[in-house]
Amino acid sequence: MATGVIRHLSVTLEQQKELEKLSPFELKDKLIQLASEATRQSAQTMLNAGRGNPNWIATTPRQAFFTLGTFAIEESKRVWDQPDLGGMPQKPGMAKRLMQFLDSNPNAPGGSMLRTAIDFAVKEFEFDPDAFVHELVDSIIGDQYPSPDRMLVHAERVVRAYLNKEMCPGIKAPEKIDIFAVEGGTAAMCYIFDSLIVNHLLHRGDKVALAVPTFTPYIEICHLDRFNFEITEIKADEVSPSDGRHTWQYPDAEIDRLADPSVKALFFVNPGNPPSVAMRASSMNRLASLIQSQRPDLIVVTDDVYGTFVPGFRSLMAEVPQNTIGVYSFSKYFGCTGWRLGVVAIHQDNIFDKALANLPNETRRQLNTRYGPLTLHPESLKFIDRMVADSRCVALNHTAGLSLPQQVQMTLFSLFALSDKKDRYKKLTKEIVQRRLKALWDGMNLPLPPDPLRADYYATLDIMVWAEKTHGPRFVEFLKNNYHPFDILFALAEKFSTVLLNGSGFAGPDWSVRVSLANLPDEAYGKIGGQLAAVVHRAVEVWKDQQS
Repeated sequence: MATGVIRHLSVTLEQQKELEKLSPFELKDKLIQLASEATRQSAQTMLNAGRGNPNWIATTPRQAFFTLGTFAIEESKRVWDQPDLGGMPQKPGMAKRLMQFLDSNPNAPGGSMLRTAIDFAVKEFEFDPDAFVHELVDSIIGDQYPSPDRMLVHAERVVRAYLNKEMCPGIKAPEKIDIFAVEGGTAAMCYIFDSLIVNHLLHRGDKVALAVPTFTPYIEICHLDRFNFEITEIKADEVSPSDGRHTWQYPDAEIDRLADPSVKALFFVNPGNPPSVAMRASSMNRLASLIQSQRPDLIVVTDDVYGTFVPGFRSLMAEVPQNTIGVYSFSKYFGCTGWRLGVVAIHQDNIFDKALANLPNETRRQLNTRYGPLTLHPESLKFIDRMVADSRCVALNHTAGLSLPQQVQMTLFSLFALSDKKDRYKKLTKEIVQRRLKALWDGMNLPLPPDPLRADYYATLDIMVWAEKTHGPRFVEFLKNNYHPFDILFALAEKFSTVLLNGSGFAGPDWSVRVSLANLPDEAYGKIGGQLAAVVHRAVEVWKDQQS
C-alpha cells in the first residue's frame, strides 16, 4: 500500500470499506468530524461542499410575504380587535383595502412586488380580485384547514402556470394538470412510492428502472423491505470520444432497455444529481417515442428540481404527460429548503387512473373499502387524490394538505418568476453557479469544456478520467492497486478541512466526487480545485518515486 499523503490518514483501509455501506449523506458526517478536528488544529476554515443547500435566497417574494402578513393582521383586527386577539378576515372589498394599504405604505418591503403580483394574477388568470386576495390573506394567517386539501384553488392555477413556464414550455392544455402541494420534494417521493404500492400500481419485488447516477434516496427507498424492488440501472455512462470525459448522457442502447415489459416504472432525476446535466433532446425524444410506441404502460416519475438552471429546459412531463408523475421542489432555485415547498403534478388524462379502473375485481373492492369513507363513489377517486388521502392515513384526509402559509409563499415565489419577464433572477442564480464551476476548474488548472445542458449546481469529477488524461493508464493502474476511492475524500477532510461527497453513493463512478457549487462563497471553489489537484499530485509523486 502506498505511503503518500493520501494514505497518511486516521481512517484505515478496512474502515473505509465498512463506510462504503453508508449513504453519502451519512458518510458526510464522518468527514465533517475529521474536517472539524483539522480546523481545530490549524488556522484553516472548513469548506463543506457536501450539501446542496444554496447560500442565496430570493428576497423580494419573502418581503412581499411579510408585508402581506402585516396587512393580514390589520384585516383580522378590523373584524375583531381585542388585546392579543383578532377575527377571521372578511372577503368583501379586501382587494381594494390591500391597494390602499400599499398606497399608505409606499416603502413597505416587497410592496411593489405584491402590487405587481396581484395585478398580474388578476389579469392573467381572470381572478376575482377579492376572492384571490382573500385566499392569500386568510391563508397567510393560517386560521383554517387547507381547502381543497390537495391545493388551494388560486394557488394551484398560479403554480401550474409557473411549472408550465419553467418545466413544460409549449405543453398542450396545461390547465389539465392537477397539482398536489407537498412538504418539499422529499415528501413528494414518500407519498408517490407509498401510493403506488397501496393502489397496486406497483407491487413489492417489481422490477423498476433507475436512471443513474441519481439522488441516493431513490436507490435506498427501492431497497426498503416495503418495496424491495428489483433495480435495473439505466446508465448515463456516455463519454466524449475526443477526451474521454463523462458527458453524463444516456446512450441509445441504455434507453432502449426500457422496452423490456418486465420493467414497471422509471425513476428519473433530470437534470441529474450529482451529474447536474439535463438529458439531451434527441435522447428525450427517443425515450418519449419508446414509451408511446412500445411501453404505454410504463410509469415514469421525473424529479426536475434543477431544471430552472438549464436554459430552455423541458421536462419529460411535457413529452409523455399521460405516463408521468412530475416532482418539483422550490428549495434550490429560491433558496428555501427550510420552507419545505414542493409539488406533485399529474395530467388529468393519465395511465394511473385508467390502471385503477382495470384492477381485478377483488383488488378494486379492497380499495373501495379503503377510500369509502371519503366519497360515495370511491372507484372514481383519482390517483392524485388518493395520494392526498394516503398522506394522512386516509382517516385524517379532512386535515390533509400543505399548510396554508407555505402555500402562500409558494404562490408568491411563482408569481415573482412569472412576472419577471426578463428572467433577471434566473440569470443571477445561473451566473452564481457558473462562476463557481469555472473557479473550481481553474483551481485544478483544467480548461472547462462547454456544455449548454449543464445545470452547474453540482460538479461531479471522476478522478480516474482526470488521472488517465493527465498521466496515462499506468498511473491509473497504480491508483487502483494502492488506494481506496475514499482516500481522496478523507485526505481532503484531514489535510484541508474540506468535505465533498462520494459519487459512488449516487451509483456514479467509484472514483468520482461530488462538489456542491451552491453553498460556499465563490472564492472557496478555486481553493477546492487546488486542493484536489494537490492530493492527486502527491499520489503522482509517490508513483514516480516507485518508478525510479
